[in-house]
Amino acid sequence: SLTVLQALEDGLRRAAADPSVKAILICGENGQFSAGADIRGFSSPTRQGRALGPVVSLIESSRKPVVAAIEGFALGGGLEVALGCHYRIAHVKARMGLPEVTIGLLPAAEGTQRLPRLIGVPAALEMITTGRHIPAAEALKLGLVDEVVEENTVEAAIDLANKV
Repeated sequence: SLTVLQALEDGLRRAAADPSVKAILICGENGQFSAGADIRGFSSPTRQGRALGPVVSLIESSRKPVVAAIEGFALGGGLEVALGCHYRIAHVKARMGLPEVTIGLLPAAEGTQRLPRLIGVPAALEMITTGRHIPAAEALKLGLVDEVVEENTVEAAIDLANKV
């Protein structure tokens, strides 16, 4: 939603400007990272100049390490947010994918560029063209996530942020 995009952008800018912040953690609420955009918003007459792509680019260009703590689903725009992060930690039950193709859309926040750079063209093409949701263990094998944990994903992401 526009509210989430604005909050994410504002939080990133505040963290970047605060010298006491050494790393940034992006996580969802209530055990969910992000199931992506609400497609009802695509037909909104005004999006107030907000788009996910520039926010993901802001994440990627951060001089401070940005870690995604993925629980539940990271789908569509949610996965694209995670792809912009420098590191990704996933809960063992997490699932990731770019399902937009199943309704005739392509990922629009540069996921089609970031995913192949991260996991290679063949695996990325399969994910992009089928919309298949992959489990955390497969994401780890592909190099999509840096670590899979069975317990507290946020704590694991904080530990990783402290290491880097």
